[in-house]
Amino acid sequence: MRITPQTLRAAAWAALALSPAQAQYVIDNLSFGHKEGPLSPTLRGIPHWHHAGEGYHPEFLSDRVILTPPYPGNKRGALWADDPLNHVDWTAELSFRVSGIERGSGNLQLWYTKDSQKQEPTTSLYTSPKFDGLVILVDQYEGRGGSIRGFLNDGTIDFRSHHDVDTLSFGQCNYAYRNLGRLSVLKLSQTGGVFEVTVDGHPCFKTDKVKLPTGYYFGISAASAENPDSFEAHKFVVSTTNANTREEPNYQQHQQQAVHGQQQQYEQQRHQQNQQQHQQQQSQQQQQQNKASEPTISEIPQMLSDVLAGSIRSQADQFADLHNRIQIINHMVNLVHDTVERIEREQKEHFDQIMMRLTPVDDRTSAMMRNVEKVERISMEVQRDLESKDFKDMLNAVHNAIQDSHNALSSGMPLAMAHIVVGSQRPSIMAFLFVAVAVQIMITGAYMVYKKRRHGAPKKYL
Repeated sequence: MRITPQTLRAAAWAALALSPAQAQYVIDNLSFGHKEGPLSPTLRGIPHWHHAGEGYHPEFLSDRVILTPPYPGNKRGALWADDPLNHVDWTAELSFRVSGIERGSGNLQLWYTKDSQKQEPTTSLYTSPKFDGLVILVDQYEGRGGSIRGFLNDGTIDFRSHHDVDTLSFGQCNYAYRNLGRLSVLKLSQTGGVFEVTVDGHPCFKTDKVKLPTGYYFGISAASAENPDSFEAHKFVVSTTNANTREEPNYQQHQQQAVHGQQQQYEQQRHQQNQQQHQQQQSQQQQQQNKASEPTISEIPQMLSDVLAGSIRSQADQFADLHNRIQIINHMVNLVHDTVERIEREQKEHFDQIMMRLTPVDDRTSAMMRNVEKVERISMEVQRDLESKDFKDMLNAVHNAIQDSHNALSSGMPLAMAHIVVGSQRPSIMAFLFVAVAVQIMITGAYMVYKKRRHGAPKKYL
């Protein structure tokens, strides 16, 4: 088969004609992570996106959002777009990563619903109320090691109370997504009336019986179980192939508007310059005419009322009004300056008074410190004397003095007692005998009286 130059030229023109139709235009307000720089400028949130969580708030790092932490479990996190999608043909691409323990579990949902759930509690597919739209679920269905399934709802099915939610999926494929050590790319596209889901560039499922309407909101949510998995969202890019309905304005139209605006601006500048020159000439003439009738300083008002700019017709009146207002502003500035100086002077005087009151306190404190230092110095001297001197001789002298005193008392005490006994008056032996006989007589008399009374007492007979 021979290829002629005409065939090559026709193929080139066909490629150029088809390339604009296949170009992808990113919708910035529905995307994140596709631009250079950090994912979150403040590390607290993503512009045009709302974040929420249950028992945990999503953590924003420079290149990813951690929807659920690696520990502890039973946590939920979600991101919801603030703006809806207004395109029929579109592509949404989510780059995520899942890591956890050997038997960790959880699920990841990519939502496209009629109503945004950013004001509602964070839910998963199995706990969500009635919704209208699409959800793509990534979990470990039936122990396959991982699966991706699609679910549709028209707002009439309550997934939370359904007896078997898994039977409602309209498409699915197996995909082992845990602990891959790389990012997984989940891509949704609706082009030409065909809805398709791919993962890592490989087809998962597609159908021509599903057509999602416009005006719906995107959302990303994740939920971890008791044995948790950490779900991370690194990038979410929404694009469209329709160049006429892209959010960004057309470049050529923008250039034309810019050129037209520059021309209008140039014409306005020229018109303003001509007006200024004309006004300058009129002002010079009016200054010469009104030179003799200039107001004195005493005639300048202290305050002016507000007036409309259109009510001042002549340039002289405009100059006079501006001059008076500038002088009033100067007077006010001077008044403010004087007030500030007065306040500063009063504050300085107040500070000086406080310092004068604090001076005696400082003197008493200094005296107390000197007394403490004196006591400390005396204590140190006493301690030094006690540590340096030997008290053995002194103790021996005290011991000898006590022993001498003891010996003196021992030798002198018997003599003193004998002297006291001998020198005192002693009773005679006759006095002792008299006392003894008197006592015997008294005892005998008492006994005789007792016997007599006993004999005279009445007798008792039994």
